[in-house]
Amino acid sequence: MLTLYTVPISLYCAKLRIVLRHKRLEWNEQLPPGGYGSNEYKKIVVSGNLPALVDGSLLIADSEAIAEYLEEKYPVPAMLPSELTLRAKARELSRFHDTRLEPEIRKLFGNLSQDTRDHQLNKVQTENINTRLLQFSKILEGWPTELLLAHCGYAITFAWLDELIPLLSLSINWPTNILSWRKIIQEFPAVAAELSDYRPKISEWLVTPGH
Repeated sequence: MLTLYTVPISLYCAKLRIVLRHKRLEWNEQLPPGGYGSNEYKKIVVSGNLPALVDGSLLIADSEAIAEYLEEKYPVPAMLPSELTLRAKARELSRFHDTRLEPEIRKLFGNLSQDTRDHQLNKVQTENINTRLLQFSKILEGWPTELLLAHCGYAITFAWLDELIPLLSLSINWPTNILSWRKIIQEFPAVAAELSDYRPKISEWLVTPGH
């Protein structure tokens, strides 16, 4: 059976679980020994990255690398297009999430305390997030609506936005095509199941002292 090193609140672990669920794979989860970033865990995973997957003698970290490995080993149902150029565009879409959209939202995580909240940072990040959403809406045009590897991160990141918008009074402009696409993606059983399990973890993390 596949073993996954995770922490409950990790967005990238949740993203990967959608892939595992959609492919109907069985796996067990373990917390990183010693905690995330610990020297004990780095003796197992040198980079200290989460998630990390153990499959027999294979140990691999990074959600993108793991997802593509699972896609090649378990190709049904397919989560990458069969045509070469579409596969390349799907990878572009996935990288846009990991390197453009999600990091703008992550910058808000250190601004949750009312006592130390930087309202200017909220304003700047609102503008940055709106810019990324508009860019994403243009990249998204014409994409098929089957569930792809590239879609999984967005489903989780949008759940974070749902919680952060009222908490930080963010004025987020959702392009219409993103809202329509999001509704379709959330109806896939794998996405719905993961969101049902993960949303309470977001809510709990946001009210934990120290955030």
